[in-house]
Amino acid sequence: MKEHIKEVIVVEGKNDTNVLQSYFDCDTIETSGDSTNPLVLERIKEAQRVRGVIVFTDPDRPGEHIRRWIQDSVPGIKHAFIAKDKAKTEKKVGVEHANKEDLWQALNQIVSFENNEESLSWQDYIDLGFVGNAIFRNRVCEMVHIGPCNAKTCFKRLNQMHITRDEIEKLLEDEKNG
Repeated sequence: MKEHIKEVIVVEGKNDTNVLQSYFDCDTIETSGDSTNPLVLERIKEAQRVRGVIVFTDPDRPGEHIRRWIQDSVPGIKHAFIAKDKAKTEKKVGVEHANKEDLWQALNQIVSFENNEESLSWQDYIDLGFVGNAIFRNRVCEMVHIGPCNAKTCFKRLNQMHITRDEIEKLLEDEKNG
């Protein structure tokens, strides 16, 4: 029996839909790649109102562009992220290339972002070593399930999740001791 997913999952294309629906009982909305179609956005808004939405785009630049476009337009959506190394072939990267276990794990580690007051200052962010160190930044992003991102996006997402300097330091300490 397939696992049921209540929310509608927003994906980039038909191959993503086919793979997800082969493993899970779910509904999807396809963005048809890196386009910003107003009709698709209206469908996403309605799905969010009725059932909730999980954005599950490819771990690449176009996928991130689509994710930001939806995040900026539809309040309260959830995000699922999959690591690039778990969703690629020799030539392509995408949700459709991931195995069932990795997809399920990503869908079980969904996150939501809120635009509220700053929980982490820019100075603390710099002091922790996020700026200029993509390897470190992406390691922390993976720990908190927000997907790899550039310094500005990482800072924004950490604040949207209300993550503090103390919480980051504890995560790093736990990883070191763990």
